[in-house]
Amino acid sequence: MDSDRAHQLLAAERERIEHEFAELGPEVAADRDEPDDRGSEGLYQQEYDAGRATDLQDQLAAVGRAEARLADGTYGRSVESGEPIPDGRLEAVPTAERTVAEEERLGGG
Repeated sequence: MDSDRAHQLLAAERERIEHEFAELGPEVAADRDEPDDRGSEGLYQQEYDAGRATDLQDQLAAVGRAEARLADGTYGRSVESGEPIPDGRLEAVPTAERTVAEEERLGGG
């Protein structure tokens, strides 16, 4: 994949994740030790948001790893085998670290 296109894809992915993170609101980022006084619905939403924030942090970390691979010239190659990752996969999942077959073997997607 062309490095300019890879930069575009990764920048768009970072922007998407940061936007979703911002939509969660500042209270998700703050550690709250007190129980939510809105009842079980509030507790459910609080736990959901916390889980979503963790997922988004993981996604941002994946973008960072992909950007590092792009900088060192290994972007588009499996971190496991070194095999090329098809451009179509990178278009769909710009942070892909493995080929589809390797992900399936590991139980991922």
